[in-house]
Amino acid sequence: MTHKCTNKRLVLIFKLSGRGSFRFLFLRSRAHNKSLYFRLMLAAREKEIEMDLLEGDVELQEIQRLEGHMDRVWGLAWNPVYPMLASCSGDKTVRVWQQNPGKKTDSWECKAILEDTHTRTVRSCAWSPCGKLLATASFDATTAIWKNVGDDFECVSSLEGHENEVKSVSWNSSGSLLATCGRDKSVWIWEVQPGNEFECASVLQGHTQDVKMVQWHPFVDVLVSVSYDNSIKIWAEDGDSDDWHCVQTLNQSSSGHSSTVWALSFNSAGDRMVTCSDDLTLKIWDTSESPTETSSDGYSPWRHLCTISGYHDRTIFSVHWSRDGVIASGAADDAIRLFVESKNDLVDGPSYKMLLKKEKAHNMDVNSVQWNPKETGVLASASDDVTIKIWKLASVS
Repeated sequence: MTHKCTNKRLVLIFKLSGRGSFRFLFLRSRAHNKSLYFRLMLAAREKEIEMDLLEGDVELQEIQRLEGHMDRVWGLAWNPVYPMLASCSGDKTVRVWQQNPGKKTDSWECKAILEDTHTRTVRSCAWSPCGKLLATASFDATTAIWKNVGDDFECVSSLEGHENEVKSVSWNSSGSLLATCGRDKSVWIWEVQPGNEFECASVLQGHTQDVKMVQWHPFVDVLVSVSYDNSIKIWAEDGDSDDWHCVQTLNQSSSGHSSTVWALSFNSAGDRMVTCSDDLTLKIWDTSESPTETSSDGYSPWRHLCTISGYHDRTIFSVHWSRDGVIASGAADDAIRLFVESKNDLVDGPSYKMLLKKEKAHNMDVNSVQWNPKETGVLASASDDVTIKIWKLASVS
């Protein structure tokens, strides 16, 4: 069964240009499955990231260490609605941490342990946009769907189909589609049905090696996957046949990575994405601004914008772009790095500079970094050292 989009809304995409000005990039009509591009300039007052991050000295303060997992912590996911954080681990469990604002420190405590469902490592977790469903992907070849019922979590569905380890799971912006990927080199798209049922809408073949991560675009139903085959693939639905297909591949020939691509993240506007790799680099990608480069189905291709290198000396496992424009990276060198767009040298095109480096952020590999979508400057990190840390980005007084 294929999934047919019935969403008739218009999606407006704006691009941050310079200090505080926004350019209207494109309007997409889902009803007509086309993209219309307009070259309009919208003036906005100059605005810096909160706490003057681009102007003054900052530090990453450790607020709390969360302990409880008995094996390496692989993934993290902030709930988009409720004050909760999910973590998944090699100990076969998922923990849900809840913030307790009644206490002086607004501390995080373990609210629930989701266990006795997965039989192997839980590699990835993701909350639905409504914040009530949690998807967890495991090396046992299944993806579990958990529902928050009162003060407890109940496993309401188990998705099977991958031949072996499931490496990543992601919800689309409306919560109507779920994507998974795995060691079997495939990407699966699942359609959400009434009654917590899920039906496979498409199985996407194209990668030649283990697929490390999938991530939906923040506004439109475009899916990105990254792989051990060093490539990044962009998938979209064909408007005529309703089938999903690869619309673009970014690899070394298109200024892509030269080794395994581990993770990706979009900026808040959805017109840029960042990827990280075993080649020790971060790469920034940008959507085309030229209407002549737009395909007949309204897809706008990605192009390499710049490469950030020389800051990690071991594999970069995780990257996440905050709503305020700060990129966090976590790596096998036990460190966390923060980057922001440089406001200088714009003649040669956009570039990014390191805002902060946190050596020995953990005692072992940093597997995941995730910005809190609701609280500015709050970052969570997870590590092989079995701990999770909550950080606060603050100005140095």
